[in-house]
Amino acid sequence: MRWEDGPESDQVEDRRGFTGGRVAVGGCGTLIVVLVISLLTGTSPERILQLIGGSSPSGSVAAPPTGGSPGSPGTRGAEDPGKKFVSVVLADTEDTWSSIFAASGQKYQLPTLVLFTDETPTACGQGSAAQGPFYCPLDRKVYLDLGFFDELSSRFGAPGDFARAYVIAHEIGHHVQQQLGIADKVDALRRRSSREDANQLSVRLELQADCFAGVWGNRGARKGLIEPGDAEAGLRAAAAIGDDRLQRMATGRVQPESFTHGSSQQRVEWLRRGLTTGDPGACNTFEGIF
Repeated sequence: MRWEDGPESDQVEDRRGFTGGRVAVGGCGTLIVVLVISLLTGTSPERILQLIGGSSPSGSVAAPPTGGSPGSPGTRGAEDPGKKFVSVVLADTEDTWSSIFAASGQKYQLPTLVLFTDETPTACGQGSAAQGPFYCPLDRKVYLDLGFFDELSSRFGAPGDFARAYVIAHEIGHHVQQQLGIADKVDALRRRSSREDANQLSVRLELQADCFAGVWGNRGARKGLIEPGDAEAGLRAAAAIGDDRLQRMATGRVQPESFTHGSSQQRVEWLRRGLTTGDPGACNTFEGIF
C-alpha cells in the first residue's frame, strides 16, 4: 500500500493515554470533569488533558510506548506511524463512501475511530481489546487497539498493510450499514428470532461488511493507494478470522450453528466480490430476507 504520503482524517480520537476508562493520574473525578468539558466545548479529551497537564500529556496521561510500526502503538505526533496509518486509511474510506453516498443523493456522515489500549468506555458498554476491533452503533464510533494488528500477523498469519486496512474498512462497513438502516432492520429481526437464526443474521451482516471493505479496496486500487498483490493479503486476513478457523484453533471443533461472522470461505468470497466489482449493490447478503 502507498499510504505514507496520503491525507489524514481528523476523525481519530486517541485514548491510548487512558487506562480502563480512567486517567492514569487524577482518578475518576478528573475523567468526569474532562468528559464534561469535552462535551460542552467540543474539544477532545486528550487535548483537554494536555492543557491541564502542560505542553506534554505526560504527567496526566500514561506515557506511550516508544518506537513502533504501522502495527503497533508507536510514539505520539509525527513519530506515531500507527496512528498515521489508521488516519490515512480512515480518510480514504471517508472519500470513498462520501462519493458513493453522493452518487445516490445522500450525505455520508463521518464516523470517529477511537484508538485505545486494553479497555475503554463506549456507548455500548465497556470495550475491551480482547473482543478485537468493533463498531458501536450507539455512538457511531469504531474502536481499535493497535495491538490487534500484531496479533493478526503473529497469531493469525496475516501480515501486511492491506490486511490491517481491511480490518478498519470492515468496521467502517458496519457504519455504512448503520447509516443505510440495514443494521436496524437486522436488530429487529434478531429480536424475534431463535438463537441460531439470530446468529445467521449476524453472519449476513458481517459478510456484507466484508464486501463493503472490498468495495473500498477496489476504489483504492483505482487511485493507486492499493498496489498489486495487496488484495491477496486482505483475502488471507479474511480467511484467518473465519469462525471455523477460530473455533478449530480454540477447541479443535467446528460448530456452524454458532457462527456469527461466517466461515473463512464465506469471508473470502464476499471480500473478493467487493474487491472485484467495487459496487455496493453487489453486496446484498440479505437477498430474500428484506
